[in-house]
Amino acid sequence: MTEIAVSCTESDSGWTCVVAVTDPDGSATRHRVTVSAVDLARLDPGAADPVELVRRSFEFLLAREPKTSILATFDLPLIGHYFPEFEPFIRTRRGPDAAHR
Repeated sequence: MTEIAVSCTESDSGWTCVVAVTDPDGSATRHRVTVSAVDLARLDPGAADPVELVRRSFEFLLAREPKTSILATFDLPLIGHYFPEFEPFIRTRRGPDAAHR
């Protein structure tokens, strides 16, 4: 099973997240994703940070393309430019603790 590891650092305008995608064969890619506070509030209301949102976003991407096709650096909303179904999809699949927020 592919492993998606996400770590995010807060900045003035939101977060910068580093994502490592590792396949069972050991091959891996690294990605840098920026998430603004406005985008987090829109896509995952009530979340304190974007870790789960970014992880779910990479699950979405990996279901549609290989890890090597995912851009090395991008702003999270860019996914919606390539896949118009992204935002409606991701808003309906909030993290496991969403009901408790």
